[in-house]
Amino acid sequence: MEIEIWSDIACPWCYVGKRRFEAALARFEHADETTVTWRSFELDPSAPRERSGEGAAHLAEKYGMSVEQARASQAGLAATAAGEGIEMRFDIQRMGRTFDAHRLVHLGAEHGVQDAVKERLMRAYFSEGALMSDPETLVELAGEAGLDRDEVRSTLSSDRFADEVRGDEREARRLGISAVPTFVADRAIGVSGAQPAEQLLAFLREAWTRRAAPVQSAG
Repeated sequence: MEIEIWSDIACPWCYVGKRRFEAALARFEHADETTVTWRSFELDPSAPRERSGEGAAHLAEKYGMSVEQARASQAGLAATAAGEGIEMRFDIQRMGRTFDAHRLVHLGAEHGVQDAVKERLMRAYFSEGALMSDPETLVELAGEAGLDRDEVRSTLSSDRFADEVRGDEREARRLGISAVPTFVADRAIGVSGAQPAEQLLAFLREAWTRRAAPVQSAG
């Protein structure tokens, strides 16, 4: 069974969803027959290289709330993330475009370390205040995740995997995906949001049952 996950590196609920999905997959009876592919989705494709100002202020402007409300929302999210073993440091977060980081997730897939690259980038963004548009930062992080630093540097200085990132985003639109994370099984069934692990496990089991149903009825 193939699971595709559309998400953004700069999406906090995507990071929480990743942890919860991992917990669900660890309990899934057919985990060894399941492949997971990370798909690109930029929450803000027009984001600058780096956005100045406090993140809470940007959040307040985007969602029409006060800065105090935005800070409270961040604190609540950080507490939720901590419950999943994630440290979210909104106080040191550096916001900006994630397009190049998504390209490296595709490079990771080519070398069999896609999940490791995705994880390292998300941890750096949310826990370490790393800027996802800085080439040398990305080279170091991708190298730590198992990619060759020279190849990463070469990739970033070219347009390699740009078409793949845009292709993922076009496919998201075609499938009606407008929020992330979104989990899709065999392009037949999907679920959106950082659902609890129990619900994601139920999603995996339902997807497997649907997949197996034709074979069972034929027998």
